[in-house]
Amino acid sequence: MINNQIPKTKAFIAGVNLKDPNFDYYMAELVNLTEANNMEVVGQARQNAENIVVGTYFGLGKINEIKAMAHGLKAKVLVLNDELTPVQIRNLEKLTKLRIIDRTELILEIFSNRARTKQAKLQVELARLQYELPRLHPSENTLDQQRGNGGSTGGGFANRGAGESKLELNRRTIGKQISAIKKELKAVASQEEIKASRRNQSRLPKVALVGYTNAGKSTTMNGLLQVFNKQSDEKQVFVKNMLFATLDTSVRRIEMKNNFSFILSDTVGFISKLPHNLVESFKATLQEAKDADLLINVVDAADPNMIQMIRTTQNVLKEIGVKDIPMITAYNKADKTERQYPEIEGNDILYSATDSQSIKVLADLITKRVFASYKSFNLKLPLDAGDLLAYLYEHAHITKKDYHDDCIYLTANIAPADQAKFKNYIR
Repeated sequence: MINNQIPKTKAFIAGVNLKDPNFDYYMAELVNLTEANNMEVVGQARQNAENIVVGTYFGLGKINEIKAMAHGLKAKVLVLNDELTPVQIRNLEKLTKLRIIDRTELILEIFSNRARTKQAKLQVELARLQYELPRLHPSENTLDQQRGNGGSTGGGFANRGAGESKLELNRRTIGKQISAIKKELKAVASQEEIKASRRNQSRLPKVALVGYTNAGKSTTMNGLLQVFNKQSDEKQVFVKNMLFATLDTSVRRIEMKNNFSFILSDTVGFISKLPHNLVESFKATLQEAKDADLLINVVDAADPNMIQMIRTTQNVLKEIGVKDIPMITAYNKADKTERQYPEIEGNDILYSATDSQSIKVLADLITKRVFASYKSFNLKLPLDAGDLLAYLYEHAHITKKDYHDDCIYLTANIAPADQAKFKNYIR
């Protein structure tokens, strides 16, 4: 049998610890990121230091040690735990004879491979170009970069050589690409805003799943669809056990069996040190979280680093401007722990997204939170008020309905924004 699987590139990872208590966590995360980018981690090194070396990131002694270890393990790539300057990358490439990938470029490569929709692809390309722009440099083999007419080296503007001209051309080209992508993204974003405005007009509560990548947000959405929605197979979202399995926000309507309904969105996962350009590019995608009435912070309860993961989510939410939105912390993957589940404690829940009973308990908790401001009214509608009745079915929770005396008598839980609409029909 022929194995057509592409062999993984061997990678060596390394980082500088500036007395950061979370350093081990970041390095473990770097291993997962590297493997998510289809590379095999064959070894790692770390240096404890007071400061980063400006020109080379590591000290020279550590660089020689890493070079020997990496080449001995036949590594082709050196993956570093921080975002490096262009000078640091070039110097390390010369000194180690390895391809250098810093943390930011690694995450950008993963996002580039995972992007599926037009919007996600544009967002990743924009972030990549913004990352590359300050890292452009003249070719190492430029011809007479600053040579004057007489053959001597000159420094005037008119005497710029081929190497510098090529650099400026590359910068202008990338600048134009960035402008074009921003324009295209604006058009795509406007289409998404139209969809979002329609969802907002529906008055249905909006719930957004947020959290660390691979914590189980998509599995939670699929679980809710399977338990409550008919034809749920058609609405299932992509799930895979890997970092950043999907970058696209999925939006579904969850139709509860007690006539309550809400809009549920599954947003892109977060990670520590998420590149700022990437966060900026994905702000439109994360708009669902900003517009939500309730956030569900999905956490991997079986991961020993879950506290850091919760902080990571909080930091990214703060960076994109999400604040003062009620939140449920949902500790998923309880089936991988020794604790009993499902279990509710205040606004938190311990559950398993693959367990139907857990999903029902989570749904009950969501219902209590998002419909807490709804009030129950006894209404009397004329028989010809079909439009009002249809509106109530779409935007409220009808608990009782009868027909007699040529009228419709019903009891409904109505959202605050809609209560004035029915004040003349209260009995």
